[in-house]
Amino acid sequence: MKRYIREVFIPEYAKNFNKGLSANDIKFYGKIHFNRDRSENTLNMHCHLIVSRKDQSNKIKLSPRTNHRNTKKGAIKGGFDRTALFENVEKGFDKLFGYNRQLSETFEYCNTMKNGSMTDKLKMQEREISTSIQQQISTSVNQSTNNSVSQSNDRNGLSSLFSILPSAMDSTLPDDQQPLKPKKKKKRRPRLS
Repeated sequence: MKRYIREVFIPEYAKNFNKGLSANDIKFYGKIHFNRDRSENTLNMHCHLIVSRKDQSNKIKLSPRTNHRNTKKGAIKGGFDRTALFENVEKGFDKLFGYNRQLSETFEYCNTMKNGSMTDKLKMQEREISTSIQQQISTSVNQSTNNSVSQSNDRNGLSSLFSILPSAMDSTLPDDQQPLKPKKKKKRRPRLS
């Protein structure tokens, strides 16, 4: 979690101000919690970050709440793009931890479903359906490939095992080493009362 905050979140946070800042320019304090008292999920690690309103030099004002984006003129220069921040830290998390995020778990999907127009929502649902179909096809292809490989390995293993064992038709073996034939079971007659 510390590594994610230092290597992914804070650099993206600094970059999104569009003021030429780096992670070293941001003053912040973080506290990591390993569970939530009000949650039933015991593995609920999260972090609270407190970030200064000014940079390390105490000259540049930082406001992530501003609605200005990438401005060059006026009282507020730079601005802050919250949407880009969420998307970039999500991608950074996935890359850092090797997480395979489903479309329905992405910020883009949640933001579209909450704030998007009806056509955007429909397009997103179509993407979700096509993505899930592609994943199912990919999974079934991988499983069938794995099954055929394991079956061929099983056959190769059994054939090599049978090549070691003496054949049941081999009559050159002494009588005490001949394989035993299975006994036939007697059929029971039903009782008449």
